[in-house]
Amino acid sequence: MTAELVRGQNHPLTGSRLEIRVSAGDPVVVGAALGGADGRVPDAGRVGTSTPGSPRLPGVEVPAGVAAAQRLSVELDALPDSVHRVHVLLALPPGGRGPARFGATAAPFVALAEAGGDDIASFTVTELDAETALVALELYRRQGAWRVRAVGQGYAGGLAELFRDLGVDRAAELAAGVEAEAAGSATVLSASQPSARHAGSGCRHAGTAVDWPAEPAVPEAAPAAAPQAVPAPETPSPAGPVDYRHPRRRATEPPQPAPATPAARPGTPPEPVAGDAAGWTMEERLYNQVWGMFEDLARSTAAYRSAVGFAESRLEKELDRVLSDPATRVGPAADAAREAARAKHGGLVEQARAVLDRDLAQLTAEAEVVEHALPPALARWDSPVWHAYQAPLETPMALRLGDLHLPERRGLRIPMLVRLPLQRGLWVDCGRATGSGTDMADPAELRRLAMDCAVAHAARLLAVHPVGEFAVHVLDPAGSASAALAPLVEHGVLVRPPVAGAQGVAAVLTELTRRVDLVQMAVRSGAADALPPDLDTAEQLLIVNDFPHGFDDRAVTQLRYLADEGPAVGVHLMMVADREDSRGFGPVLDPLWRSLLRITPVPDDHLADPWVRHAWTYEPSLAPAGSDVVRQVLWQVGQARRAYGL
Repeated sequence: MTAELVRGQNHPLTGSRLEIRVSAGDPVVVGAALGGADGRVPDAGRVGTSTPGSPRLPGVEVPAGVAAAQRLSVELDALPDSVHRVHVLLALPPGGRGPARFGATAAPFVALAEAGGDDIASFTVTELDAETALVALELYRRQGAWRVRAVGQGYAGGLAELFRDLGVDRAAELAAGVEAEAAGSATVLSASQPSARHAGSGCRHAGTAVDWPAEPAVPEAAPAAAPQAVPAPETPSPAGPVDYRHPRRRATEPPQPAPATPAARPGTPPEPVAGDAAGWTMEERLYNQVWGMFEDLARSTAAYRSAVGFAESRLEKELDRVLSDPATRVGPAADAAREAARAKHGGLVEQARAVLDRDLAQLTAEAEVVEHALPPALARWDSPVWHAYQAPLETPMALRLGDLHLPERRGLRIPMLVRLPLQRGLWVDCGRATGSGTDMADPAELRRLAMDCAVAHAARLLAVHPVGEFAVHVLDPAGSASAALAPLVEHGVLVRPPVAGAQGVAAVLTELTRRVDLVQMAVRSGAADALPPDLDTAEQLLIVNDFPHGFDDRAVTQLRYLADEGPAVGVHLMMVADREDSRGFGPVLDPLWRSLLRITPVPDDHLADPWVRHAWTYEPSLAPAGSDVVRQVLWQVGQARRAYGL
């Protein structure tokens, strides 16, 4: 059965020899780009198009010429180990002999099949307007297996913008060369043969207009080509169809790949393995794997929601069609039409949910395996790794702030990781949560939980940094957080006891502001060895409780300065505050809140994803109820600091 993909949806691939058919309403340039583990294409030699002079790609055969119906062949086992993604590209040739944008022609249709077999997946690239180039599909490695993803990303800036987005060096120069050759190929094609959609080429969109939303239809299978006994001629016959085989292509069959070792039956997803992503160290591989899981969950959920929206819009359209005709508005025929439309809607939603459940089950299994392999900086507080904690010798590359999940599978939680050193300060919002993740309304309880959350984050930061390379200051002007701050105070991990009163607040802020100024001047002048001997060069974290109570205008200005300039020179801010309490300062504090990463002490769906427009529910990383793990870790940190004389 052919899977009809929507944007963002993926599908597993079991075979290694694939054929990709492209059908468009007008002649297009097709191509492929080979990307690394990060998806970027390192150089122009990894880009092959259907234009003369284009480089040949290992494992990929791109047709020669510009036409409305084309085929690409991909041999996955022949791809180099450094290739993790194969981007399938489409572009309109310049020259004014065809449409100037994809919105003025029929929607491109792409089908993927195993060599000599039935279609595996198909994708109709809809909702295009001013784009002249696009990435239609993407073949990518995931846990040692290959998958296909429907991308449909268009670029109004043409191939130059597309290549630039893929990371190709000298993208504009490469695009200009491809477009110049494509214009020449389009000229030859138009002189020797009429357009495919007027010549009866069998294109799916020939002579039709796209009416969105419309049900994607599976194109008719093209007849299999008869085997050729002689190599193709160097130039196509002016009177006959264009031969898309490259004149320098091998006439013999490519070598068959070696038989694979016995594994799971075809179609079964591979067993998840922790650390199977790209990276030099296990920590980097786990970090990349976690973000790969996050991206897969975002795309799978976006594809499901898009499919459900498509089914609902089509149901509404079909019901409107029945109601708009008085002859079919009532009666048995109308009832049957409505039932058929609802049944089709239910079938599409059920199919989309089955695909989502398959992806979520695989991600859940992977999350369980990865969670047990995470180091302390990335692990939950209930992980056994904390029982064997020892002070590290190097700063980790990332830190866990909590977990993220979506309503489609609340039990599947993806770690929320931020890179170190912190690029933004943190704001633990102790105000009433506005999302759907909580119904807690007690302000006092929220403030207590917010300080517990701040202490847990500070403890993790102290624990994952080498001894003496991270220092914590606390401003508690009214002394209201003494109970929550007790673990930090008791084990001697603070630079000084929590500071209370207006004078203490002013002194600490002046000290940290001076440190930022001195380090900035030293860095700009290239004289880092000229810093005063009493200056603490360790990373600094300032925890501010109950802002703005106890802060005057000068202190507020210093806080804004630390939030803006501090992270670049190792001074970080963690605010525990309710934004409503600072309304009295007017809009002067709005830049402060916007510069901080807002997190909450209770689950809340306030994190918006600008790419797929999800509202992620954030859940803070806290120790389990009744657990002493934070105090035990802080005790070890304090012991190490005293051993180093700190």
